[in-house]
Amino acid sequence: MPRGRPVKHHFVAALGEFVGTFLFLFFAFAGTQTANESTSTSTADTGPNLLQLLYISLVFGFSLAINVWIFFRVSGGLFNPAVTLALCITGVVPVLRSVFTFIAQILGAIAAAGVVKGLIPGSGVLFNVELQSGMSIPQGLFLEMFLTAELVFTILMLAAEKTKATFVAPVGIGLALFVAELVGVYWTGGALNPARAFGPDVVTGKFNGYHWIYWLGPVLGALLASSFYALIKYLNYEEVNGDQDKSQDEEHILDIVRKNTDPGPKPSSRQGPRGSHHSHRSQRSNRPGSGHQQGQGEPTRHYQEYERNRDGPHQV
Repeated sequence: MPRGRPVKHHFVAALGEFVGTFLFLFFAFAGTQTANESTSTSTADTGPNLLQLLYISLVFGFSLAINVWIFFRVSGGLFNPAVTLALCITGVVPVLRSVFTFIAQILGAIAAAGVVKGLIPGSGVLFNVELQSGMSIPQGLFLEMFLTAELVFTILMLAAEKTKATFVAPVGIGLALFVAELVGVYWTGGALNPARAFGPDVVTGKFNGYHWIYWLGPVLGALLASSFYALIKYLNYEEVNGDQDKSQDEEHILDIVRKNTDPGPKPSSRQGPRGSHHSHRSQRSNRPGSGHQQGQGEPTRHYQEYERNRDGPHQV
């Protein structure tokens, strides 16, 4: 491989991550800004606005699903430093590629926050993350950890593990973020992504004293999901229920292959002339055009037609 080829590949992947992260967070930030503009009263006493939470969760989930589906052939469609860390730990993404990807994700998040702030008029930036009143810092930290673990494990099982469902993995990933946002938006802002929390704070120039939980929480979630993924891989989870996505035809073919690869009982070494005569007849019966296919032990199409014609037209 030419020396310049890996550099080009890293550049293309980083470019894809920058554009993908920008598009994902642009629509997510814009939708959140729109939803929060319509709320003029505080929810501290009245409780969460369920329609508002549903709107924000939907825009995040759908934006992620669409953009992952667009960019997964270019860069993998990660858009999240916590996801990048998990894929690097599990060996899916090389270390150097992870570094370029991380930088691109941070820059994409800052650019998306800046563009949304400049394009949508309103009373400041309303898509930053913060803890709800009454939510302690440790509570926020561990809630972010578990929400991120759900998202990261979904990515590992649907995208990193190659199955028949891999091509629709973006749908499952978007749904995982949607469910996590339904829980997290009201209490922590539902970051699950250090870049998502960092971009708006850079644009506003204001960082809460607990901003660090939006880095440490997702990192802990990525480590938790990666550890469990590594554990079930070590235990060969595929052997427990790994044929779930196989069709009946594939299972039938696998059964035939297993039967043909089974050596069976060895022939006795004390065969006389009758045994030799029997073996010659068996060899003749396995020739092409005889009643059985060679090596499979199943009737050929011609032999089946012969059997039907011999028994008469009354047989179905």
